[in-house]
Amino acid sequence: MTSAPEPAGDLDAELVITGRITTASNATFLAEIGETVVVYKPVAGENPLWDFPDGTLAQREAAAYLVSEAFGWNIVPRTWLRDGPMGLGMVQLWQDVDPEQDAVDLVPADELPETGWRRVLDAMDEDDREVTLIHEDGDALRRMTIFDVVTNNADRKGGHILAMPDGHRHGVDHGLTFHEEHKLRTVLWGFIDDDLRPDELAAVDRVRTSLYGELGEKLAELITPSELDAVDARCESLLARPRFPAPRGRMPAVPWPLF
Repeated sequence: MTSAPEPAGDLDAELVITGRITTASNATFLAEIGETVVVYKPVAGENPLWDFPDGTLAQREAAAYLVSEAFGWNIVPRTWLRDGPMGLGMVQLWQDVDPEQDAVDLVPADELPETGWRRVLDAMDEDDREVTLIHEDGDALRRMTIFDVVTNNADRKGGHILAMPDGHRHGVDHGLTFHEEHKLRTVLWGFIDDDLRPDELAAVDRVRTSLYGELGEKLAELITPSELDAVDARCESLLARPRFPAPRGRMPAVPWPLF
């Protein structure tokens, strides 16, 4: 199990907005709590969606962090709900990524790396050249894929995977999670039909067991009873058929844009 270092200072202190992240689809701000840099997404800045209830994205982000902690893999940076200048919102510790690393990439089809990567899909770019979507082949993305299956992540874009300087990989932007209906949309399809390892199965079982204790009690304050039951069902399905699943249903298998 891995964990992130505790931030210094009082995280309940005043939150001061220092900038806006304009590439986000919902109102997303860079802010500071004392000397701690955070991302702040107020509920008031969430845009309505056709397939998710209004005003619930911040709660889903907080719920994703709780499940990440139950897995013990430090996938989601510390995330919590609190008030800010624009009201209640999701707050998450800012992460300084390594711009020289990419966990997911789009490469010319004739330039595929020989090792260390998984092939996801082939496509044509805007210049009608054949390209291939690939992602890293390693424990970090295996774990993130399992996490996404359990949380039913409908928006795992390449840009939502943060490559850290030490080789760790964080996942962010988990507002579109925990729907009771199958919604899995991800760029991490490279492990399809691979067997889950004993440590991975133990982590899934740990999450499922926690649903009947403290984790379940906390999640019940953030998502609906039917959504909570669906988390249990997805854990049970992975334990019963311990392989990475393939896309199913009529939903698109990947988010758009991919990055």
